[in-house]
Amino acid sequence: MFEKLLQIEKNYLHCRDQMMDPEVVSDLDKTRKIAKQMSNLEEVYTLFQDYKVFVANRDEAKEILSVEKDAEMIDMAKEQLSEATSSIEEYEQKIKVALLPKDPNDDKNIFLEIRPAAGGDEAGLFAAELLRAYILYAQKESWKTEVMEEQLTGIGSLKFAMVKISGEKVYSKLKWESGVHRVQRVPKTETQGRVHTSTVTVAIMPEAQDVEVDFNPADVEMDTFAASSAWGQNANKNQTWVRLRHQPTWIIVTIADSKSQMQNKEKAFAILKAKLYQIEQDKQDAENREARANQIGGGDRSEKIRTYNFPQDRITDHRIKESWSNLPGVLSGNLEDIFNTINVANQAKLLAAQLEKESW
Repeated sequence: MFEKLLQIEKNYLHCRDQMMDPEVVSDLDKTRKIAKQMSNLEEVYTLFQDYKVFVANRDEAKEILSVEKDAEMIDMAKEQLSEATSSIEEYEQKIKVALLPKDPNDDKNIFLEIRPAAGGDEAGLFAAELLRAYILYAQKESWKTEVMEEQLTGIGSLKFAMVKISGEKVYSKLKWESGVHRVQRVPKTETQGRVHTSTVTVAIMPEAQDVEVDFNPADVEMDTFAASSAWGQNANKNQTWVRLRHQPTWIIVTIADSKSQMQNKEKAFAILKAKLYQIEQDKQDAENREARANQIGGGDRSEKIRTYNFPQDRITDHRIKESWSNLPGVLSGNLEDIFNTINVANQAKLLAAQLEKESW
Protein backbone atom coordinates (compact mmCIF):
# COMPACT_ATOMS: atom_id res chain seq x y z
CA MET A 1 0.00 0.00 0.00
CA PHE A 2 2.84 2.40 0.81
CA GLU A 3 4.21 2.20 -2.75
CA LYS A 4 0.75 2.97 -4.11
CA LEU A 5 0.50 6.01 -1.83
CA LEU A 6 3.90 7.28 -2.93
CA GLN A 7 2.81 7.05 -6.56
CA ILE A 8 -0.41 8.93 -5.82
CA GLU A 9 1.61 11.61 -4.03
CA LYS A 10 3.94 11.90 -7.02
CA ASN A 11 1.01 12.17 -9.45
CA TYR A 12 -0.72 14.80 -7.33
CA LEU A 13 2.40 16.97 -7.07
CA HIS A 14 2.94 16.63 -10.81
CA CYS A 15 -0.61 17.86 -11.45
CA ARG A 16 -0.08 20.75 -9.05
CA ASP A 17 3.06 21.77 -10.91
CA GLN A 18 1.21 21.58 -14.22
CA MET A 19 -1.50 23.89 -12.89
CA MET A 20 1.17 26.58 -12.48
CA ASP A 21 2.49 26.11 -16.02
CA PRO A 22 1.48 29.11 -18.22
CA GLU A 23 0.91 26.82 -21.22
CA VAL A 24 -1.55 24.72 -19.23
CA VAL A 25 -3.31 27.72 -17.71
CA SER A 26 -3.92 29.14 -21.20
CA ASP A 27 -5.61 25.90 -22.31
CA LEU A 28 -9.03 25.71 -20.63
CA ASP A 29 -9.72 22.08 -21.58
CA LYS A 30 -6.34 20.93 -20.32
CA THR A 31 -6.76 22.93 -17.11
CA ARG A 32 -10.13 21.27 -16.43
CA LYS A 33 -8.71 17.84 -17.12
CA ILE A 34 -5.77 18.31 -14.73
CA ALA A 35 -8.01 19.93 -12.10
CA LYS A 36 -10.26 16.86 -12.21
CA GLN A 37 -7.23 14.57 -11.83
CA MET A 38 -6.11 16.59 -8.81
CA SER A 39 -9.59 16.42 -7.33
CA ASN A 40 -9.63 12.62 -7.70
CA LEU A 41 -6.23 12.34 -5.98
CA GLU A 42 -6.66 15.02 -3.33
CA GLU A 43 -8.41 13.00 -0.63
CA VAL A 44 -5.80 10.23 -0.61
CA TYR A 45 -2.93 12.73 -0.92
CA THR A 46 -4.17 14.75 2.09
CA LEU A 47 -4.72 11.64 4.20
CA PHE A 48 -1.23 10.41 3.30
CA GLN A 49 0.38 13.70 4.39
CA ASP A 50 -1.28 13.44 7.82
CA TYR A 51 -0.38 9.75 7.99
CA LYS A 52 3.31 10.52 7.44
CA VAL A 53 3.25 13.05 10.29
CA PHE A 54 1.87 10.43 12.68
CA VAL A 55 4.48 7.90 11.54
CA ALA A 56 7.23 10.47 12.17
CA ASN A 57 5.79 11.20 15.63
CA ARG A 58 5.70 7.49 16.41
CA ASP A 59 9.30 6.95 15.29
CA GLU A 60 10.45 10.00 17.26
CA ALA A 61 8.73 8.73 20.42
CA LYS A 62 10.34 5.29 20.03
CA GLU A 63 13.77 6.86 19.62
CA ILE A 64 13.29 9.00 22.74
CA LEU A 65 12.23 5.96 24.76
CA SER A 66 15.29 4.04 23.63
CA VAL A 67 17.76 6.60 25.02
CA GLU A 68 15.94 8.86 27.49
CA LYS A 69 16.48 8.47 31.25
CA ASP A 70 14.39 11.37 32.54
CA ALA A 71 11.06 10.11 33.92
CA GLU A 72 9.08 13.14 32.77
CA MET A 73 10.44 12.89 29.22
CA ILE A 74 9.69 9.17 29.18
CA ASP A 75 6.06 9.81 30.18
CA MET A 76 5.70 12.42 27.44
CA ALA A 77 7.22 10.08 24.87
CA LYS A 78 4.88 7.26 25.91
CA GLU A 79 1.89 9.54 25.51
CA GLN A 80 3.12 10.67 22.09
CA LEU A 81 3.67 7.05 21.05
CA SER A 82 0.18 6.04 22.15
CA GLU A 83 -1.49 8.93 20.32
CA ALA A 84 0.56 8.42 17.16
CA THR A 85 -0.10 4.67 17.09
CA SER A 86 -3.83 5.21 17.50
CA SER A 87 -3.85 7.85 14.75
CA ILE A 88 -1.86 5.62 12.40
CA GLU A 89 -4.41 2.82 12.76
CA GLU A 90 -7.27 5.28 12.18
CA TYR A 91 -5.67 6.80 9.09
CA GLU A 92 -4.71 3.44 7.61
CA GLN A 93 -8.41 2.57 7.68
CA LYS A 94 -9.38 5.93 6.14
CA ILE A 95 -6.78 5.51 3.39
CA LYS A 96 -7.97 1.99 2.58
CA VAL A 97 -11.51 3.30 2.14
CA ALA A 98 -10.30 6.25 0.05
CA LEU A 99 -8.38 3.85 -2.22
CA LEU A 100 -11.47 1.79 -3.03
CA PRO A 101 -12.52 1.93 -6.70
CA LYS A 102 -14.77 4.90 -7.36
CA ASP A 103 -18.13 4.64 -9.10
CA PRO A 104 -17.69 6.62 -12.33
CA ASN A 105 -21.24 7.95 -11.95
CA ASP A 106 -20.79 9.35 -8.43
CA ASP A 107 -20.27 12.96 -9.54
CA LYS A 108 -23.25 12.97 -11.90
CA ASN A 109 -26.64 14.60 -11.65
CA ILE A 110 -29.62 12.24 -11.57
CA PHE A 111 -33.16 11.66 -12.74
CA LEU A 112 -35.36 10.49 -9.87
CA GLU A 113 -38.41 8.48 -10.91
CA ILE A 114 -41.16 7.54 -8.44
CA ARG A 115 -44.24 5.41 -9.08
CA PRO A 116 -46.85 3.90 -6.72
CA ALA A 117 -46.96 0.12 -6.98
CA ALA A 118 -49.28 -1.99 -4.80
CA GLY A 119 -51.82 -0.29 -2.57
CA GLY A 120 -53.97 2.03 -4.67
CA ASP A 121 -54.47 5.58 -3.37
CA GLU A 122 -52.44 4.86 -0.23
CA ALA A 123 -49.41 3.95 -2.35
CA GLY A 124 -49.87 7.15 -4.32
CA LEU A 125 -50.11 9.23 -1.16
CA PHE A 126 -46.91 7.74 0.20
CA ALA A 127 -45.18 8.23 -3.16
CA ALA A 128 -46.00 11.95 -2.85
CA GLU A 129 -44.59 12.03 0.70
CA LEU A 130 -41.43 10.23 -0.36
CA LEU A 131 -40.93 12.61 -3.27
CA ARG A 132 -41.31 15.56 -0.93
CA ALA A 133 -38.70 14.05 1.43
CA TYR A 134 -36.16 13.75 -1.39
CA ILE A 135 -36.81 17.31 -2.55
CA LEU A 136 -36.43 18.67 0.98
CA TYR A 137 -33.20 16.73 1.40
CA ALA A 138 -31.95 18.16 -1.90
CA GLN A 139 -32.68 21.66 -0.62
CA LYS A 140 -30.63 20.96 2.52
CA GLU A 141 -27.74 19.91 0.25
CA SER A 142 -28.15 23.08 -1.86
CA TRP A 143 -28.94 20.97 -4.92
CA LYS A 144 -31.19 22.14 -7.74
CA THR A 145 -34.41 20.24 -8.37
CA GLU A 146 -36.44 20.42 -11.57
CA VAL A 147 -39.75 18.58 -11.95
CA MET A 148 -39.69 17.11 -15.44
CA GLU A 149 -43.08 15.40 -15.20
CA GLU A 150 -45.63 14.98 -12.42
CA GLN A 151 -49.05 13.34 -12.45
CA LEU A 152 -51.32 13.89 -9.44
CA THR A 153 -54.87 12.92 -8.50
CA GLY A 154 -57.44 15.13 -6.85
CA ILE A 155 -56.61 13.81 -3.35
CA GLY A 156 -52.91 14.61 -3.68
CA SER A 157 -51.95 11.08 -4.61
CA LEU A 158 -48.95 10.80 -6.93
CA LYS A 159 -49.35 8.66 -10.06
CA PHE A 160 -45.88 9.34 -11.47
CA ALA A 161 -43.02 11.80 -11.07
CA MET A 162 -39.70 12.41 -12.80
CA VAL A 163 -37.39 14.95 -11.16
CA LYS A 164 -33.92 16.04 -12.21
CA ILE A 165 -31.59 16.75 -9.27
CA SER A 166 -28.36 18.61 -9.99
CA GLY A 167 -25.48 19.35 -7.64
CA GLU A 168 -22.30 18.03 -6.11
CA LYS A 169 -22.07 14.22 -5.91
CA VAL A 170 -25.84 13.75 -6.18
CA TYR A 171 -25.67 10.21 -7.55
CA SER A 172 -23.16 9.11 -4.90
CA LYS A 173 -25.65 9.92 -2.13
CA LEU A 174 -28.92 8.85 -3.75
CA LYS A 175 -27.90 5.82 -5.80
CA TRP A 176 -28.88 3.38 -3.04
CA GLU A 177 -32.50 4.57 -3.14
CA SER A 178 -33.43 2.52 -6.22
CA GLY A 179 -35.84 -0.27 -5.39
CA VAL A 180 -39.14 -0.98 -3.63
CA HIS A 181 -40.07 1.15 -0.61
CA ARG A 182 -42.76 -0.42 1.56
CA VAL A 183 -45.03 1.55 3.89
CA GLN A 184 -47.10 0.07 6.72
CA ARG A 185 -49.70 2.35 8.31
CA VAL A 186 -53.41 2.98 8.87
CA PRO A 187 -54.74 4.93 5.85
CA LYS A 188 -56.83 8.03 6.53
CA THR A 189 -59.75 6.34 4.78
CA GLU A 190 -59.56 3.23 7.01
CA THR A 191 -62.47 3.27 9.49
CA GLN A 192 -61.52 0.17 11.48
CA GLY A 193 -57.93 1.11 12.24
CA ARG A 194 -56.35 -1.70 10.23
CA VAL A 195 -52.74 -1.39 9.12
CA HIS A 196 -52.31 -1.55 5.34
CA THR A 197 -49.14 -2.36 3.42
CA SER A 198 -48.40 -0.45 0.23
CA THR A 199 -45.34 -0.15 -1.98
CA VAL A 200 -43.64 2.52 -4.08
CA THR A 201 -40.87 2.01 -6.63
CA VAL A 202 -37.96 4.42 -6.91
CA ALA A 203 -35.43 4.56 -9.73
CA ILE A 204 -32.25 6.66 -9.62
CA MET A 205 -30.70 7.16 -13.06
CA PRO A 206 -27.44 9.07 -13.61
CA GLU A 207 -27.59 11.80 -16.21
CA ALA A 208 -25.91 10.53 -19.37
CA GLN A 209 -23.57 12.43 -21.66
CA ASP A 210 -23.86 12.00 -25.42
CA VAL A 211 -20.55 10.12 -25.61
CA GLU A 212 -21.82 7.56 -23.10
CA VAL A 213 -24.92 6.47 -24.99
CA ASP A 214 -25.10 4.52 -28.24
CA PHE A 215 -27.88 6.73 -29.50
CA ASN A 216 -29.27 7.08 -33.02
CA PRO A 217 -31.78 9.94 -33.39
CA ALA A 218 -33.30 8.11 -36.36
CA ASP A 219 -34.58 5.45 -33.92
CA VAL A 220 -36.77 8.01 -32.15
CA GLU A 221 -40.31 8.97 -33.14
CA MET A 222 -41.53 12.32 -31.81
CA ASP A 223 -45.13 13.45 -31.44
CA THR A 224 -46.37 16.83 -30.22
CA PHE A 225 -49.69 17.70 -28.59
CA ALA A 226 -51.53 20.78 -27.42
CA ALA A 227 -50.94 21.42 -23.75
CA SER A 228 -54.58 21.98 -22.89
CA SER A 229 -56.13 19.42 -25.19
CA ALA A 230 -56.91 15.74 -25.09
CA TRP A 231 -53.75 14.68 -26.91
CA GLY A 232 -53.95 17.25 -29.68
CA GLN A 233 -57.70 17.49 -30.25
CA ASN A 234 -57.66 21.26 -29.82
CA ALA A 235 -55.89 22.50 -32.97
CA ASN A 236 -56.05 26.11 -31.81
CA LYS A 237 -53.56 25.54 -28.98
CA ASN A 238 -49.77 25.50 -29.26
CA GLN A 239 -48.26 22.04 -29.66
CA THR A 240 -45.98 22.15 -26.60
CA TRP A 241 -46.29 18.61 -25.24
CA VAL A 242 -43.59 16.27 -26.50
CA ARG A 243 -43.68 12.47 -26.59
CA LEU A 244 -40.67 10.41 -27.67
CA ARG A 245 -40.78 6.72 -28.57
CA HIS A 246 -37.47 4.86 -28.87
CA GLN A 247 -38.22 2.09 -31.36
CA PRO A 248 -35.48 -0.45 -30.43
CA THR A 249 -36.45 -0.47 -26.73
CA TRP A 250 -40.03 0.90 -26.86
CA ILE A 251 -39.16 3.39 -24.13
CA ILE A 252 -41.70 6.23 -24.15
CA VAL A 253 -41.02 9.64 -22.60
CA THR A 254 -43.67 12.34 -22.39
CA ILE A 255 -42.87 15.89 -21.21
CA ALA A 256 -45.35 18.74 -20.82
CA ASP A 257 -43.63 20.72 -18.07
CA SER A 258 -42.64 23.80 -20.06
CA LYS A 259 -44.65 26.12 -22.29
CA SER A 260 -41.85 25.81 -24.84
CA GLN A 261 -41.86 22.81 -27.16
CA MET A 262 -38.08 23.14 -27.60
CA GLN A 263 -37.48 22.99 -23.85
CA ASN A 264 -39.78 20.00 -23.48
CA LYS A 265 -37.97 18.28 -26.35
CA GLU A 266 -34.58 18.84 -24.67
CA LYS A 267 -35.88 17.49 -21.37
CA ALA A 268 -37.45 14.45 -23.02
CA PHE A 269 -34.24 13.56 -24.86
CA ALA A 270 -32.21 13.98 -21.64
CA ILE A 271 -34.51 11.51 -19.85
CA LEU A 272 -34.46 9.08 -22.77
CA LYS A 273 -30.64 9.10 -22.80
CA ALA A 274 -30.57 8.49 -19.05
CA LYS A 275 -32.91 5.51 -19.44
CA LEU A 276 -30.79 4.06 -22.27
CA TYR A 277 -27.63 4.62 -20.24
CA GLN A 278 -29.24 2.81 -17.30
CA ILE A 279 -30.03 -0.16 -19.53
CA GLU A 280 -26.36 -0.37 -20.54
CA GLN A 281 -25.31 -0.06 -16.89
CA ASP A 282 -27.63 -2.91 -15.94
CA LYS A 283 -26.12 -5.07 -18.69
CA GLN A 284 -22.60 -4.38 -17.45
CA ASP A 285 -23.63 -5.10 -13.86
CA ALA A 286 -25.11 -8.42 -14.93
CA GLU A 287 -21.88 -9.32 -16.73
CA ASN A 288 -19.82 -8.30 -13.71
CA ARG A 289 -21.86 -10.01 -11.04
CA GLU A 290 -18.95 -10.28 -8.63
CA ALA A 291 -18.61 -6.51 -8.41
CA ARG A 292 -22.33 -6.13 -7.79
CA ALA A 293 -22.31 -8.90 -5.21
CA ASN A 294 -19.75 -6.91 -3.24
CA GLN A 295 -22.18 -4.03 -2.87
CA ILE A 296 -25.15 -3.72 -0.56
CA GLY A 297 -27.76 -3.77 -3.32
CA GLY A 298 -28.22 -4.21 -6.99
CA GLY A 299 -30.31 -1.10 -7.63
CA ASP A 300 -33.07 -3.28 -9.10
CA ARG A 301 -36.56 -1.78 -8.94
CA SER A 302 -37.97 -5.14 -7.84
CA GLU A 303 -35.65 -5.33 -4.82
CA LYS A 304 -37.42 -4.50 -1.54
CA ILE A 305 -34.95 -2.18 0.15
CA ARG A 306 -36.78 -0.41 2.97
CA THR A 307 -39.90 -0.51 5.15
CA TYR A 308 -41.52 2.52 6.78
CA ASN A 309 -43.56 1.23 9.73
CA PHE A 310 -45.70 4.09 11.07
CA PRO A 311 -47.37 2.32 14.06
CA GLN A 312 -43.93 1.48 15.49
CA ASP A 313 -42.19 4.66 14.23
CA ARG A 314 -39.50 2.51 12.63
CA ILE A 315 -37.65 2.62 9.32
CA THR A 316 -35.75 -0.54 8.40
CA ASP A 317 -33.28 -0.94 5.56
CA HIS A 318 -33.36 -4.63 4.68
CA ARG A 319 -30.01 -4.66 2.86
CA ILE A 320 -27.95 -3.70 5.89
CA LYS A 321 -30.50 -4.74 8.56
CA GLU A 322 -30.43 -1.34 10.27
CA SER A 323 -33.38 0.56 11.75
CA TRP A 324 -34.09 4.19 12.62
CA SER A 325 -36.90 6.05 14.36
CA ASN A 326 -38.43 9.53 13.86
CA LEU A 327 -40.43 8.86 10.70
CA PRO A 328 -41.87 12.40 10.61
CA GLY A 329 -38.34 13.83 10.65
CA VAL A 330 -37.14 11.52 7.90
CA LEU A 331 -40.10 12.39 5.68
CA SER A 332 -39.25 16.06 6.30
CA GLY A 333 -35.96 15.53 4.50
CA ASN A 334 -33.72 14.45 7.39
CA LEU A 335 -32.19 11.54 5.49
CA GLU A 336 -28.53 12.13 6.36
CA ASP A 337 -28.22 9.37 8.97
CA ILE A 338 -29.77 6.77 6.68
CA PHE A 339 -27.63 7.70 3.68
CA ASN A 340 -24.41 7.89 5.71
CA THR A 341 -25.03 4.53 7.40
CA ILE A 342 -25.73 2.83 4.07
CA ASN A 343 -22.63 4.36 2.50
CA VAL A 344 -20.40 3.22 5.39
CA ALA A 345 -21.89 -0.28 5.20
CA ASN A 346 -21.19 -0.43 1.48
CA GLN A 347 -17.62 0.78 1.98
CA ALA A 348 -17.06 -1.88 4.64
CA LYS A 349 -18.34 -4.59 2.30
CA LEU A 350 -16.19 -3.38 -0.59
CA LEU A 351 -13.15 -3.12 1.69
CA ALA A 352 -13.63 -6.66 2.97
CA ALA A 353 -13.77 -7.91 -0.61
CA GLN A 354 -10.67 -5.91 -1.51
CA LEU A 355 -8.72 -7.28 1.43
CA GLU A 356 -9.45 -10.80 0.26
CA LYS A 357 -7.85 -10.05 -3.11
CA GLU A 358 -4.68 -8.25 -2.14
CA SER A 359 -2.41 -7.71 0.80
CA TRP A 360 -2.54 -4.26 2.36
